[in-house]
Order: sequence, then structure tokens, then C-alpha cells
Amino acid sequence: MQMKISDIDGILVGHSTHPTEATGCTVVLCPNGATAGVDVRGSAPGTRETDLLRPTFMVREIHGLVLTGGSAFGLRTADGVMRYLYEKGIGYAAGTAIVPIVPAAVIFDLTRERSVHIPTVDMGYQAAQHAQTDFEEGRVGAGRGATVGKILGMEYAMYGGLASDGIELYNGVRVAALVVVNALGDIVNPKTGAIIAGALNPSGEGFLDTVAYMKRGEFSAPIRGTNTTLAVVATNAQLDKEMITKVAQMAQNGIARAIRPAHTMYDGDIVFALSVGNRKADVNVVGEAAAEVVSQAIVRAVELGNDLKR
Repeated sequence: MQMKISDIDGILVGHSTHPTEATGCTVVLCPNGATAGVDVRGSAPGTRETDLLRPTFMVREIHGLVLTGGSAFGLRTADGVMRYLYEKGIGYAAGTAIVPIVPAAVIFDLTRERSVHIPTVDMGYQAAQHAQTDFEEGRVGAGRGATVGKILGMEYAMYGGLASDGIELYNGVRVAALVVVNALGDIVNPKTGAIIAGALNPSGEGFLDTVAYMKRGEFSAPIRGTNTTLAVVATNAQLDKEMITKVAQMAQNGIARAIRPAHTMYDGDIVFALSVGNRKADVNVVGEAAAEVVSQAIVRAVELGNDLKR
């Protein structure tokens, strides 16, 4: 059976997908709190509350994460998630107030024809309401408007999407990932290096091969800043803020294994990492497993998004 990130106790996932426009948001809730870290490798990120995830900052736990479309406009969806958690009495005890800690990150899925007013705050609230252990994958939530292989523009691009994958290690330690794939580059099979989704060749014969095209000096980045792959990695291993940040760093290797090129000036690639358990594990093992499940989830996302058979 396919392991998902919600197969780790303490993790719930919910979506809100716009009924007519190609956008939406996805929420990862950790109602009992999670030790969190983040690593930003892309050069065009859109984020909220990521500074407080650094090891030297005071807050040690978060209560949810938001992955959303809408570029920077979509960050407002975190307000809806905060409202939902506040109503449930979940958050950081700041004196007499409860403040839910909900970092967020965006993909760029805006089009000239679409309103910048979606996704909305209410969509964030609805995604939180729908958060559960069983959730849909594919072109849903934050993955609804995701695309890949955009070096020649949208005419030759393919769909991205949202997917999850996981692995169980020794002593019941689990590591799993949820990804939203919206990359400038091509998606490759990490085992073979073969392109499975990406920029289509204008000749009609297979794939263009984005890296080869760039190496010929023909790269002009016609769709700058319209990319970004987001990932959330979770584990039931007990890791402190420093170690879970290391897991986020190592998990970025999974993006590099499955997307070519990765971490460009026109991508905002971000990995969040969550520790929600008390299992004992070596951080190096957890980090390598995180990279593995991120790469597998990326492949799964484009397979589901484009209805490709394994």
C-alpha cells in the first residue's frame, strides 16, 4: 500500500480546490504541535513565517503548514487556517492569547485571465476543515494549477501536481513527504535519469530536454518566476529543531534527483520538515530517507497529474 504523509500519527492533510480556476491550497495540520525546520534553495520563494523556523529562534513548535497557489497573494490562505486552529484552541500560548503558528509557501500559478483574489482566506479555512488522514492526490489543492517543463512557455509544458510517498525504516521509524511540483525544469526518473515529464519538443518527437537546450545557449526564460516545487517532510523520529532543519536540508537532494535543472533563479524551491514522534533514529538516516521519498513523490505527482502509467 502506498504510504502517505498522513500515515504518520499527528499529521492531517486537507485541500481546497477552486471549482472553476486552476488554483487551490493544501494544509498540513499537526494539532498536537510539531518541531519544524525549513530549507530554501530556489531563488524566487514566496513565504510566510519561515524565519521563526530557524534553530536560533524562540518558537519551538508549529501547528500547521500551508502550501498554496496564487503566488504572494495566496499567502492570505494561512489566515483562514489560523482562524480554524484558534477556534479549536490550538496554538502558541502567548500570555493570555492563543496564536496558531502556521508557516506558508506559494507556487506561482497565476494567469493573465485569472483574478488575484483567489485562493481566498475562506479556502484556507475550508482546507483546514477538511484535513484528515485520507486525502486526494493529483491536480488538487495547491497542485491544481501546477505545471512543469516551461522553458519554451506554457504551449509546450505539461501538468505538475501534488502527491505523497513514504517509507518505514527500522524500529517503526517512518519518513514521508508531500510535494507540489511546479518546476521550470523536466521531471526525471531518479534511477535512470530518463525524462518522464517536461518541455515537449516542438517537432512533436518526445521531450526537448531542458538542460541540453540551456547548454546550447538558447535559454531566455520566457516565464520567469512562474515555478516552484514545495515539499513537506514528516517523521515520527524525535528530532530537535537543529536536527529537523538538517533533515529539511538533506531532503532538498530529492528535488535535485528528480527535477532537472533544480533550484534555479526562476524556482522558489522550499522544503519544510516536521518531527511529530518519539522514535529514536539517526538524523543522517532520516535525512537520506527524506530525500528518497521527496524524489519518489515528485515522480508520482507528474504521473498522477498527466495520467501516466507506471
